[in-house]
Amino acid sequence: MLCIDNDCTNPYWNLAAEEYLLKAFRDDIFMLWRNEPSIIVGKHQNSLAEINARYVQENNIPVVRRLTGGGAVFHDLGNLNFTFISNAKSTDEKLIDFRKYTKPILDVMLALGIDARFEGRNDLTISGLKFSGNAEHIFNNRILHHGTLLFSTQLPNLSAALNVDPLKFTDKAVKSVRSRVTNISEHLKSDLDVVGFKNLVMKHINTQYTVSKSYSFNPMDLQEINNLTESKYMKWDWNFGESPQYNFRKIIKTSGGSIEFAIDVNKGIMSAVKIYGDFFNHLDISEIELKLQNIPHDPDIIRGVLSAFKIEQYFDRISVDELISAMF
Repeated sequence: MLCIDNDCTNPYWNLAAEEYLLKAFRDDIFMLWRNEPSIIVGKHQNSLAEINARYVQENNIPVVRRLTGGGAVFHDLGNLNFTFISNAKSTDEKLIDFRKYTKPILDVMLALGIDARFEGRNDLTISGLKFSGNAEHIFNNRILHHGTLLFSTQLPNLSAALNVDPLKFTDKAVKSVRSRVTNISEHLKSDLDVVGFKNLVMKHINTQYTVSKSYSFNPMDLQEINNLTESKYMKWDWNFGESPQYNFRKIIKTSGGSIEFAIDVNKGIMSAVKIYGDFFNHLDISEIELKLQNIPHDPDIIRGVLSAFKIEQYFDRISVDELISAMF
């Protein structure tokens, strides 16, 4: 088994690294890694429906889609991620096996004197509180399992970033199930930081897999991962355009009156936009509705479209910022 202590904290790059290791290697692999503050959404999710768009935009938090299913999670440097990649040994092997890949983590927790348990479909808990969510993906009989380990995550930031109004969206996308969570650090009997915890996990893996050896990305690896990062994981098309079809509806109150947007979105593109409200206008708002059709449901692109209009002529005493806030 190749053991990789990945010190990169760029979420786009780290998810690209996972896909590269899954598809370009045949070795069994274990990797530990952390991300700067970011939201990682599941393969089949509507990205916008999983985030607090205003908080995410104000705090410049990247939103990145991963290969695996499951729900959206918040990452920061207090969260440790682990990845197992392995080959199915036979056609009879159970491919989706969360218990197999989380057992080493539970062993480390037990060694620290913490009564951690596997519960539900794919969670690890302490006293009923979740500290790890796990997901898996299969590619050509090759298994990618990864999980989060909340060690010293800023939980208020986690809550704020994922605090979504469920009434805004109507869709059939897989929704995240919000759980009560806890940090591992709150249950330790002696001082330990996230880097020390990471070292303990890696040491345990090395003892469990006697043929394990350390591996560092070589120049070719780095180039391939960089290419995948730029061509896929940093692209709006992957992170938002892959979202299933949905309908968005939101109403806000402004100094110029109430305004409501009803938007149909398919693959991230607004196919229909209707604006309602009790505001006053001088020019016909259907001109703006028409211009907003067939463009991405993306605040920066929408702002660019609206900048071509004298907004005060269409929405008396309503700003562009207010219009955009009503669309997310």
